[in-house]
Amino acid sequence: MNPCYKSLQIVSQQIKILHHRLLFLNECFLPLLYQNRAIPIPNHFAIFKPLGFSHRLLSIAFPMALKAAHVSGVPSLDHVPETPALSVSSAHLPSGAMKAGQKPTKFLVVGHRGKGMNALLSPDRRMKELKENSILSFNAAGRFPIDLVEFDVQVTKDDCPVIFHDDFIYTEEDGRVSEKRMTDLTLEEFLSYGPQKDISKAGKPLIRKTKDGRFLKWSVESDYPLCTLQEAFELVDSHIGFNIELKFDDYINYQDEELTQTLQAVLNVVFKYAKDRPIIFSSFQPDAARVIAKLQSSYPVYFLTNGGTEIYPDARRNSLEEAVKHCVENGLQGIVSEVKAIFKFPTAIPKIKEANLGLITYGVLNNVPEAVYMQHLMGINGVIVDLVQEITESLAEFINHKTEEENGAEGGEAKEVINRPNFSQREISFLLRLIPELVQ
Repeated sequence: MNPCYKSLQIVSQQIKILHHRLLFLNECFLPLLYQNRAIPIPNHFAIFKPLGFSHRLLSIAFPMALKAAHVSGVPSLDHVPETPALSVSSAHLPSGAMKAGQKPTKFLVVGHRGKGMNALLSPDRRMKELKENSILSFNAAGRFPIDLVEFDVQVTKDDCPVIFHDDFIYTEEDGRVSEKRMTDLTLEEFLSYGPQKDISKAGKPLIRKTKDGRFLKWSVESDYPLCTLQEAFELVDSHIGFNIELKFDDYINYQDEELTQTLQAVLNVVFKYAKDRPIIFSSFQPDAARVIAKLQSSYPVYFLTNGGTEIYPDARRNSLEEAVKHCVENGLQGIVSEVKAIFKFPTAIPKIKEANLGLITYGVLNNVPEAVYMQHLMGINGVIVDLVQEITESLAEFINHKTEEENGAEGGEAKEVINRPNFSQREISFLLRLIPELVQ
């Protein structure tokens, strides 16, 4: 038998053994890991000593691996540590402004729905600190070194773009839950929900429906009124870029005429109020991404995909391969993928790069600093995160930004200087084989 092939077989067997051990170690060592980030590598990992992997590699890989194995199976963030992995200060990252046809020139950090989404069932208070998709949350996120905030835009019945994530909005009337489709509301009706700008008026109490069908009072520590896209441009600090997710119902078949009318309403506001603010458009709806790329050429358009972690009737949504094909055929600039899909299929990354597409990820694993760091090493262009403070502080340890002006060039381009461990190619290959085992 070929010695190289035999060695690969041994490594593969050891990885499978490790996967099963991690499920056990997750229960034994995870609490210790969060109490003391400097714990030694358990003796169970001695199987890798004969393979020649450095302690440096293992000390980074296994904290991430333990948390990845744990987080991948649950929807909440209750086991992410309150204290960030590396508490360091950081200068504000460059704006990373992009025009259509350009990929990000630096590693982007994007605040999810501002300073994080609201997870009402999570015991983690950070997930209920600020009302998601609000002016308050956008500006709070902007106080940290992020590049953009991501938010969800829908268009009301009277053609006004507003910011709200869910397809339906719920309240309680006469002791019963009332449901309205977002796009069936007028602007006035939409703004009547939740806290009111005029404090003398009482808005309809907001209720949220969870994925398991329960209805919960939408309670957060700092509530704030609902807002329009125009208000976001007017009231959010101008240095904060916008990742505008164009929201459509997953289970409705839209015709191009309807999509064009909706997207044109969004573009009317963007062109009037955006000025020099960096903007990225994104959408899970394949045809919406295609149409908005045709309607304008000023801003990049990214196709959102679960990468096959969930299956939909539209095949274009069901794999990274289909996402690349859709982007190339329709002149889109990049992909925003669920991070688990990238970790399960890391061989997709060079294919995405070969297609000259940008790649950003989203998902619960992006709240684990080591997972974000691994993506930086893997060549991913950016991450969408909920724990804005924790991730930006941790990332500052991984990436050292310096500005170098080109000799004699006016307005020289900012260059990113990477401060990363000198992993060998063998060690990187090992990590890329290990990670898919942890995110099944």
